[in-house]
Amino acid sequence: GGDFLLARLHSPKYRAGVAGQVLDHENGLYSVRFPLLWQGSAQFNVMMVHSSEAATVLRRLREKRPDRVFFASIFRHGRHSEKTLCNMCLPPDKGPLCNYTDLHYGEQWYCYKPKGLGCDTRYNHFIEGYAENLITKKEALLFQSGKNVKVPIHASTTDSINVLPSSQGTLATSGYYYQDSWRPLGGVPMRQFNKASAITQCLTNKLVYMYGDSTLRQWFKYLLTNIPLEKVQKPGPFMAVDVTHNILLNYRFHGLPLRIMPVMINELRYIANELDGLTGGPNTVVTLGIWAHFSTFPVEVYIQRIRHIRKAVVRLLDRSPEIVVVVRTANPQALNEVESLFKSDWVTLQQDIVLRAMFKGINVMWVDAWQMCLAHREPHDVHPPMSLHFDG
Repeated sequence: GGDFLLARLHSPKYRAGVAGQVLDHENGLYSVRFPLLWQGSAQFNVMMVHSSEAATVLRRLREKRPDRVFFASIFRHGRHSEKTLCNMCLPPDKGPLCNYTDLHYGEQWYCYKPKGLGCDTRYNHFIEGYAENLITKKEALLFQSGKNVKVPIHASTTDSINVLPSSQGTLATSGYYYQDSWRPLGGVPMRQFNKASAITQCLTNKLVYMYGDSTLRQWFKYLLTNIPLEKVQKPGPFMAVDVTHNILLNYRFHGLPLRIMPVMINELRYIANELDGLTGGPNTVVTLGIWAHFSTFPVEVYIQRIRHIRKAVVRLLDRSPEIVVVVRTANPQALNEVESLFKSDWVTLQQDIVLRAMFKGINVMWVDAWQMCLAHREPHDVHPPMSLHFDG
């Protein structure tokens, strides 16, 4: 046991799909359960993302090598500038440290102090690079594209079934695709937005705050492309307005860690701090999506960050119970030999479990990107095609 498998049931005829639930019997055998949500033909696919041996390597990297992504900052005063390495945890024996721990929530971040400048001259943040030679040559054999990373497990007989009508209940799932449209289950109302005018009508008089990584920035860019909004020119955070319909959209990256090109220090703010400063009513929408940049750190780091955001959401809803809060889950992504060591779906799934558990029982809406991407026929991508989000 211990192999990481994903499964889906789909129908090209009906352009339908739903994610399956994999049960590991821990003896080399696995069961997959599929909800049967449409009548007629269907096919099932099972994919091995990683073997159990590969998962063991990933677990070791997650716990022992949180430094495998290099972050840095430029310190500047006048014409003099210096660059030093930064991270959540740095060996103190390599030089004095500048402590940038958040005063409100204790989110830790450090940089090595520049030799000729003070800690208050830090100018920006950026990714410096990725560590190499993280695994042995023997371990590298466990991460081969086309051989043992995201490879299909073919059926020994047939992979097709015919679903008959049934009045019995079905396996719980968040939703499924039918005729290329996402159909959520569990009593969640769904609206279809096939025209820009329908999106504009929905957003009229709305104030929308988007906090998270680039998978949430996709939403901002999609709306900016598909409805008449005027973008306020700034490098980020982003803002767009429609004065005629009284629409205001805001997008801001979550705080560190961030694997991005240079960003100014004064633009980096933690989500919990931002939420603590918000007020609003029924026309205010807050969307949250935070996962992709935490894949190289121990899961405890992610737990702490989501715990702080959860507390801030609870306080926000206490102050303004009519605000709508939407949480976007993580999603599977394309992987090769190198990417598997830095952002594997195996790690992402652990984060997804944490996210759902943390917000259980809180009045938030969900966009289940994990289930949506598993159910859809499109290849996995860290930035899924926007049809997965908005055509449904």
